[in-house]
Amino acid sequence: MTGKIDSQLLKGVLTGCILQLLTQEELYGYTLSERLADNGFSEISNGTIYPLLLSMEKKGWITGQMRESESGPKRKYYSVTPDGQAELLHFKNQWQLLKQNVNQVMRGAEDE
Repeated sequence: MTGKIDSQLLKGVLTGCILQLLTQEELYGYTLSERLADNGFSEISNGTIYPLLLSMEKKGWITGQMRESESGPKRKYYSVTPDGQAELLHFKNQWQLLKQNVNQVMRGAEDE
């Protein structure tokens, strides 16, 4: 068994994780990727992260601002909007319910 998480399982979870990380600090894509890796999501490619950021920006959950960089071209830093904060709260509530239900099923399976 590999340590890689199934991509279908990750779809909705990554959005919530990105919103959470962006509430802690403004990040650009590469540093966001590093923060995800630091939290166990080392298999997530930039090809996955950037489309998610674009989608979240279009939905109004995050905003991006270009800033000068000390080492290279400008970088787009992302921060969470009030709508993004509301979406994060919704995600956290849904996650708790899902986690509770899955744990209940798994405990029942262990009893068999």
